[in-house]
Amino acid sequence: MAFIADALSRIKPSATIVLTQKARDLKAQGRDVISLSVGEPDFDTPDHIKQAAIAAIQRGETKYTPVPGIPQLREAIARKFKRENGLDYRPSQIIVGTGGKHVIYNALLATLNPGDEVVIPTPYWVSYPEMVALCGGTPVFAETRLAQNFKLQPEALERAITKKTKWVILNSPSNPSGAAYTHAEMKALTDVLMRHPHVWVLTDDMYEHLVYGNFIFVTPAQVEPALYERTLTMNGVSKAYAMTGWRIGYAGGPEHLIKAMDLVQGQQTSGTCSISQWAAVEALDGPQDHLKVFRRAFEERRDLVVSMLNQAKGLSCPTPEGAFYVYPSCAALMGKTAPSGKKIETDEDFVLELLATEGVAAVHGSSFGLGPNFRVSYATSNDKLEDACHRIQRFCASLR
Repeated sequence: MAFIADALSRIKPSATIVLTQKARDLKAQGRDVISLSVGEPDFDTPDHIKQAAIAAIQRGETKYTPVPGIPQLREAIARKFKRENGLDYRPSQIIVGTGGKHVIYNALLATLNPGDEVVIPTPYWVSYPEMVALCGGTPVFAETRLAQNFKLQPEALERAITKKTKWVILNSPSNPSGAAYTHAEMKALTDVLMRHPHVWVLTDDMYEHLVYGNFIFVTPAQVEPALYERTLTMNGVSKAYAMTGWRIGYAGGPEHLIKAMDLVQGQQTSGTCSISQWAAVEALDGPQDHLKVFRRAFEERRDLVVSMLNQAKGLSCPTPEGAFYVYPSCAALMGKTAPSGKKIETDEDFVLELLATEGVAAVHGSSFGLGPNFRVSYATSNDKLEDACHRIQRFCASLR
């Protein structure tokens, strides 16, 4: 249709949203469906954060806010970066957006020119390449492998970088694989970036606090301080504080980049919701006790899901270091036939048949740029996960 912008022909709908909606539609028809497709903690926002929001409403904090965020929140973010990541950002080097996606989009919109390339490791969060394309850039994919637990290797990064590369996007722990980089693994990547001074780093640290066992989270500018002047360190309160609906993302970076993002945001959405910002101040500055509770629950769920999926016929599931996703391979099941008579030729066929046959919603790996795999979110109760994994085992056993 000629009325619609050509730019929209370069992007696809979000597969996670599509699959989640399919699951909702089946539920509405009375089907017994377990959705493992959505990337959202099932925990409630901690009470002290909710109380801070209520207090902000009662104080009348209901007016427009400064475009880059209220001073109190930017100061709280600066304290967080120093306390948890050893990074010194002044409030003038920090911007607050309506979720992490908004912050990343504004960074790309403020910096990309036609022909600029952005290196994205596969599997990737579905929105990265689409945002790059919408902003006129070209996504370039650096492939990872199951054998390396889906972690980008320095040689693959080196191969992907060209004279046209403007950004490399690094997401640790990763959506969709849950893979996270140790200090040594991150240093191997930052060593490559040090050889290419024209390349900037956009790091998505949204799952920072959801790491398990003795794993220690690191972020690129912390590992290699010489990258500080060309790194945008993005984070938010959605996952660690169970605040997905509050829509608060933020980033720290060089002041000239933050000013450019501020300019874009000023003509786009202006300031973020005032009440959400006051809640985020409390999230960052207030008690952090809930983090241990979240981590313990998620680690238990991860171990349950990995164990049960590895017992399913034809699946191979590595144990991720963080986030709340696993990314099993279903390569051994390609070419088999489902009970419906449908031949499973792609990972999309696999997840659609799984949903139709057993009422379990997962997301096909090809939508994350690497298959045949599928993503399972374990951000739901142990009982539901056990039931869902039994159904997945039954479905895999039924393929002929």
